[in-house]
Amino acid sequence: MPDLPSRYPMIEPDAKAPTVRRLRQLSRLMDNMITIPGTQVGVGLDPILGLLPIGGDFLGVILSCYIVLEAARIGVSRATLGRMVVNIIIDGLIGTFPMLGDLFDFAWKANTLNIQLLEENLKSPQNMQKADKGFMLLLLVGLLLIAIILVILPMIVIGWLWQAITGS
Repeated sequence: MPDLPSRYPMIEPDAKAPTVRRLRQLSRLMDNMITIPGTQVGVGLDPILGLLPIGGDFLGVILSCYIVLEAARIGVSRATLGRMVVNIIIDGLIGTFPMLGDLFDFAWKANTLNIQLLEENLKSPQNMQKADKGFMLLLLVGLLLIAIILVILPMIVIGWLWQAITGS
């Protein structure tokens, strides 16, 4: 059977380097932008965004989702993408709890973990896959639903807290 050109070709290795470099920069911005003097602890925009009620965690999740979508575009395996999504879900779900979520954001570096997963996957060419438009669409819809749930969940928690405090 002759080799037919793929409808969604694999991105060439040379084209991956700028994408990975850009994703590393985004991860650093989100997780480790500033190192706390005297420590090796880095702080990025993710915990700072998490301080903004409701919308902050949503923005953090959306930026994290961009890393996953780009990883899918360059051919990272579905198993690795699944682990990346789990990291985002953990970060987003715990981030919905006032104060606990903000503290958690300083310790849990979902974007850094996802870049490590991406780089490990890229080291093994047998794990590379051709871009699957249907899977990409499903991934995008799933990540968007997760982001929406992570906006609605804190509103529900805040409502419960308000009722508990005011008794109404």
